Amino acid sequence: MTQLENELVSIKEEVVSMWNLVESQLKKARIAMLNFDRDLAREVVLKEKRVNAFELKLDRDCEDIFALYCPVAIDLRFLLAILKINNNLERIGDIAEGISKYIIGSMGDFDHKLFEEAGLIKMFDDSISILADSRIAFEKEDTILARSIFKKDEVLDEINQNAIDRISEAIHGNPLIMKDALYVLSIIRKLERVGDQTKNIAEEIIFYIEAKVLKHNEEATTQN
Repeated sequence: MTQLENELVSIKEEVVSMWNLVESQLKKARIAMLNFDRDLAREVVLKEKRVNAFELKLDRDCEDIFALYCPVAIDLRFLLAILKINNNLERIGDIAEGISKYIIGSMGDFDHKLFEEAGLIKMFDDSISILADSRIAFEKEDTILARSIFKKDEVLDEINQNAIDRISEAIHGNPLIMKDALYVLSIIRKLERVGDQTKNIAEEIIFYIEAKVLKHNEEATTQN
């Protein structure tokens, strides 16, 4: 392998490590929410610094490769995709941190019945699942799996769209859950953004492998 190829392999390993960390952050935020585990939530907040450090290092490493090797064709697309994927992963890390801060700031355990009624647990599970799918698509250069993420993101959008009606009904039945309902709605909004960020990542995977730009192309992203 050439020196450039070695550098690209190293970059890929770095971004997969970051991906795994962000997935772990999201999983821990879910567990902290379900178990009302403030200590675990604090761990997520503290580890966000590691996510930020990954982002900065990956940016620097990509810049160094641009300066030293002037990559072209698929190598150039790969690095451009990495820069955007890196940014999207960091934002998902921010979302996991934000959810954890809700848990730390809450006065008591959440109403678990409200989780089910609002579709929050399914949304959390689906968010973690599509993030994992995006990582596998990246590692295996699987654009079919990457494209499947667009359809799966629609499920998250649907839960988000129905959340206000479902939560309103729950509050009408029990006004005492108002504060919990606001937290749940806020978490749902954040998880909807996880779907958006993961969809962006899928677009970048397809871009670097197939040289196709899907951003702002609604027809392309809705096709299987």
